Amino acid sequence: MQVQGFSAAAAAAGIKYAGRPDLGLIFSAIPATAAGVFTTNRVKAAPVLLDRERLRAGQAQAILVNSGNANACTGAAGMAAAQTCSALTAQVLGIDEALVQVASTGVIGLPLPLAPFEQALPGLAKNLAPDRLREVARAMMTTDLVEKTASATVSIGGVPVRLAAMAKGSGMIRPDMATMLCFVLSDARIAPQTLDRLLHRAADESFNTITVDGDTSTNDTALVLANGLADNPRIDADNPEGVQVFGEALTRVCRDLALQIVADGEGASKLVHICVTGARTQAEARSAAQTIAESPLVKTAFFGADANWGRIIAALGRSNCGFRQDEVDIAFDKVLLVRKGQGLGPEAEQQATAVLQQKEFSVTVTLAEGRSSAEVHTCDLSFDYVKINADYRS
Repeated sequence: MQVQGFSAAAAAAGIKYAGRPDLGLIFSAIPATAAGVFTTNRVKAAPVLLDRERLRAGQAQAILVNSGNANACTGAAGMAAAQTCSALTAQVLGIDEALVQVASTGVIGLPLPLAPFEQALPGLAKNLAPDRLREVARAMMTTDLVEKTASATVSIGGVPVRLAAMAKGSGMIRPDMATMLCFVLSDARIAPQTLDRLLHRAADESFNTITVDGDTSTNDTALVLANGLADNPRIDADNPEGVQVFGEALTRVCRDLALQIVADGEGASKLVHICVTGARTQAEARSAAQTIAESPLVKTAFFGADANWGRIIAALGRSNCGFRQDEVDIAFDKVLLVRKGQGLGPEAEQQATAVLQQKEFSVTVTLAEGRSSAEVHTCDLSFDYVKINADYRS
């Protein structure tokens, strides 16, 4: 997973645990066009506040990311720490500090120790290499069980353009910027306004369609850096074909990462796609799908392979979606379990139970109110989710 002009390195800096990779650095040989999407939570970590302000210029050249400490709810000292980390990064790389983006993930409310950064950054800069992006993906993991990466190559005006992406996320995942960090790197030549628009659309069609537990974080950050070294025809309003091709590729890698996040949800054993069709509006369809996907009763039923469709229709009923209960159909994959609000009996339930025993399946709720639809991706809720989050700070 490589993109020309980008290099990376990671280290075990001891930010929280000794001997565990927890600090990563990504560097572009030249300043890159940059765009970002951040948490919608009213409580925002210092890195989010700093990055949002710097991205107004539409450029970045480096990303410094740490795990083990969120640097959130740390007041003026936290902002000073974020600025110090970016200054140290700029110094070792020999670039303008305004071109450094910082990202943190981990425990909220703890002061960010600066000594690990001061000690590790010179070595990170020295060890930068094009083939070390996956090491950064591992360094930013918290409760994740696996690293999450995706890539794509597309042709823009006959010129190959590459995208390489990584993400972390496992818990505190909900639509409207799911709780995660995501970095997409590309050698595309693209206008800043176009990149920003395409990233927002990609996030809406990927990270904003997943949920693990209905919680959002203070640190959600998705960044795209495109350094233009592919020297493709510029992707902008005058190149609609290029906009479409690059936009589809960006959405594709973001969706790939989003589904990896849900599949690796804390304690998850099943990946579930909730689709609501026949709603009056897309917003109502999204509300219905999201309410079902976040219901603890529905999610525990998925875990136990219990085809308890009553939990699904009850969750549907408390959403912001208008419907008639005697016009609701519910299917698990291709097994129709409910027709016009009525269960179809033991045989259908037995077939639905077999579907629920799979590692991945779909639940389709069909209404009779309109032509709008929405899909939200979720996972089951297991004993392990409670165990992981009961002692997260230990």
